[in-house]
Amino acid sequence: MLVYPSGVDVSGSALRFLASRLRERRRVLGTRWRRLSAGRQALLTLVYLRNGQPYAQLAAGFGIGTTTVYRYVTEAVELLAALAPTLAEAVRAASMKAYLILDGTLLPIDRIAADRPFYSGKHKKHGMNVQVIADPKGRLLWASPALAGAVHDVRAAREHGIIDALAEAGITCWADKGYLGAGGTIRLPYRGRWDGLSTGQQAVNRSHAKVRALVEQAIARLKSWRLLRKLRCSTTRITSLVQAVLTLHLANSA
Repeated sequence: MLVYPSGVDVSGSALRFLASRLRERRRVLGTRWRRLSAGRQALLTLVYLRNGQPYAQLAAGFGIGTTTVYRYVTEAVELLAALAPTLAEAVRAASMKAYLILDGTLLPIDRIAADRPFYSGKHKKHGMNVQVIADPKGRLLWASPALAGAVHDVRAAREHGIIDALAEAGITCWADKGYLGAGGTIRLPYRGRWDGLSTGQQAVNRSHAKVRALVEQAIARLKSWRLLRKLRCSTTRITSLVQAVLTLHLANSA
């Protein structure tokens, strides 16, 4: 396999953040020697998450075996995932916001037609449902654990406890029609055909759409880590990957 120098569009602060956490972990474990330093392990993990390259390509680029790549990446991802904020922490941190924006996104996975639980009828593809909460400026605040793609947004929000958490905190949250019946502090647009709505209802829906559209920026931030655009790993690992990316994003934007 040919190897060539390349770059990755991730800030140096993200690299330093992860490298320092890995050094601390090695110190706690009493690790004496590894094939890669903590800094190189951090870089390996960032390249994997940002570019989604196969283990074989990463192994060739870093001069280590594919098994070592898997072990190093898994260790770093689990370390980052453990640092991700819980829903309660995210809601508490956003308690002073005027409102929040909630939406769901589908992370595509490589599954066949027989895997019906992972098939999203809305998106017409297999994937995992992840709920995203953004602030009024469209900044990513929290991403949920991943559920099978067949799970509807309102059901996912209930299972994660998002609706109850926002209601208890008294935070108004804007969402689309996929959250019909959510209740609590969730605010939805008026239902019905456009020409069947009153002038006032149309104006409200236009305003609602402008506010809610900002959540797409948060989703785009999440999917700027290319691994999440087409996941080819076990579905049991996807939650850890999402939480790891969330941690890196929050650490880089702090």
